[in-house]
Amino acid sequence: MCKYFMFDALRQAINEEMDSDQSVFILGEDVGHYGGSYKVTKDLHAKYGDLRVLDTPIAENSFTGMAIGAAMTGLRPIVEGMNMSFLLLAFNQIANNAGMLRYTSGGNFKIPLVIRGPGGVGRQLGAEHSQRLEAYFQAIPGLKIVACSTPYNAKGLLKSAIRDNNPVIFFEHVLLYNLQQDLPKDSYFLPLDKAEIVRSGSQVTIVTYSRMRYHVMQAVDTLIEEGYDPEIIDLISLKPLDLPTIIESIKKTHRVIIVEECMKTGGIAAELIAQINDSCFDLLDSPVIRLSSQDIPTPYNGNLEKATVIHPHQIVEAIKINCPVKV
Repeated sequence: MCKYFMFDALRQAINEEMDSDQSVFILGEDVGHYGGSYKVTKDLHAKYGDLRVLDTPIAENSFTGMAIGAAMTGLRPIVEGMNMSFLLLAFNQIANNAGMLRYTSGGNFKIPLVIRGPGGVGRQLGAEHSQRLEAYFQAIPGLKIVACSTPYNAKGLLKSAIRDNNPVIFFEHVLLYNLQQDLPKDSYFLPLDKAEIVRSGSQVTIVTYSRMRYHVMQAVDTLIEEGYDPEIIDLISLKPLDLPTIIESIKKTHRVIIVEECMKTGGIAAELIAQINDSCFDLLDSPVIRLSSQDIPTPYNGNLEKATVIHPHQIVEAIKINCPVKV
């Protein structure tokens, strides 16, 4: 086992898949000579050359459309968004082409495409660079959506995404690239549709994903000291949602709190609450609680930016209010 940063883990995944399959290639702004805006593609151009590590113009709709066309021919493109917010410029290509073509062609075309890159609320990156786009894409039929949260799952999930025959939107949080973790030396793959039980517990189910996993873990450290026994679930798969894992947890705890960085209106938590209520309403002892970001563009001002997202003390407070009985 060796310790790696998350950006190293992602690069390993891409390198291993490019090395084993000549149809895999990566394209995007500054992915080649510069090595990517967060160095995920560093040194890959020197190894694979211009035809497999393509520096593109600043034209997201064009190179995303090109990648979809390449996927239709049997190649396996990886699109890097320098910032995932920029891929709103390719929303038409992602929704009307990537998401639909396998269906509208009657299965004649597969779209083995990965669209990946940094997103989420950073540190004073401004509104246009701090968008939470997971809910934008969740409504599009035909897509799979993954949010990695550790170097270990980042590598295993990205390798699986590259080998999948469907388009995968792969979210990497901009503030998690410098996380370090031991990784196995051997190649490994993780399922794209499974949540992770980060901590088993009996009192309340806390569902989260991406960067908020760490805010939840900080809150849980405090809660455990005060006698609480929460279960933590990292969604990982945002589409499809791993409802069976969540339901099994609710059977034990009968209470749910969802912590997300997404906006409250129309966010991932909103969809998850609807599915929980549809599937296991009678198992709940109280309404599902959601802790979400403010419904505003992310401010540039550091203090205001901090106020838009959920922090550990708010999670602790919510648990104490909604789960008054200690174990």
